[in-house]
Amino acid sequence: MRSYRSRIIFAALATLLGLGAAAAALHSISYHDIHPAAEMVDDFNEAFARHWKARSGVAVMVKPAQSKSGVPIHAVMDGLEVVTLALSYDGGALKKSNPFKLPDWQEPLPKNSPYTSTIVFLVRKGNPKKLRDWDDLARPGVEVITPNPKTSDDARWNYLAAWGYALKQPGGGQTSALEFVRKLFVNVKALDSGTRGAMSTFVERGAGDVMLAWENEAHRIVREQGGDKFEIVTPSMSIVAEPTVSVVDNVIDRGGARDVAKAYIDYLYTTKAQDIAGKHYYRPRDEKVAAKYAMQFPALRLFTVDEVFGGWKRAQNAHFDDGGTLDRIKPKSGS
Repeated sequence: MRSYRSRIIFAALATLLGLGAAAAALHSISYHDIHPAAEMVDDFNEAFARHWKARSGVAVMVKPAQSKSGVPIHAVMDGLEVVTLALSYDGGALKKSNPFKLPDWQEPLPKNSPYTSTIVFLVRKGNPKKLRDWDDLARPGVEVITPNPKTSDDARWNYLAAWGYALKQPGGGQTSALEFVRKLFVNVKALDSGTRGAMSTFVERGAGDVMLAWENEAHRIVREQGGDKFEIVTPSMSIVAEPTVSVVDNVIDRGGARDVAKAYIDYLYTTKAQDIAGKHYYRPRDEKVAAKYAMQFPALRLFTVDEVFGGWKRAQNAHFDDGGTLDRIKPKSGS
């Protein structure tokens, strides 16, 4: 019986791209500072292997691996076939980045994010500072923990969530959003270079009153700490975090694995896979599955990067490139 052997590389990066959290597939790649989705990916892979074996009689083995932070990944050399990115830059922007040598991409899927997350507040048990919404994070005396948006993809989501909130307030505009985010960053006493460092600062060292976190990651921390050290505050409004799935065309054509790679992506939208996403505190796309997990996802107003910022490419240029608004805020360098 034929067996496909595949690799998943979870790479922690501190680059211009800030690629982020998500799933993986046959000879695939996923980028994130700390990759909280690893357990969910394992469940996806096991379920897909059973699905593909029943459908085709072919055994699929997905072997996860992990790259160290900042190690360049070459998609063609590594034989990667499916790429999952949390920041949906277009292929041209990816190819221009020196650490990456990515080939051509397929056309985007109708919904190229099988599941979503959002940015919430992780606070200490009892919420001693009574933090309820974004405005509270800019109050004097509140210490906020977030990585540096210059070096962390997660921190860019945090930054844009805060910016979008301010922009959507009555009378809000670019000037008021800039001033609000500036005030928030005054309360960030130290900017770690990535999520791992920020988590260590907040969870292990006990510094800070609140950490900005992906919703699924906040739930993981609460669960692992036994529920007696931290709790989650869902703000009134936040951003939709949308991991993007793409196929690396010329690699899968070369390896003859197009059918299984496409099947893996399609599988992420099935009821079974959507249920796996919900169990790991990601928000399923499927409305019926989402309804099943509605109790674990408090209602809030959500906005997208496309809606507020015109897409990730424009957001990158306006906020995070040299001379962008982040430089005008002048956050401290990472510790």
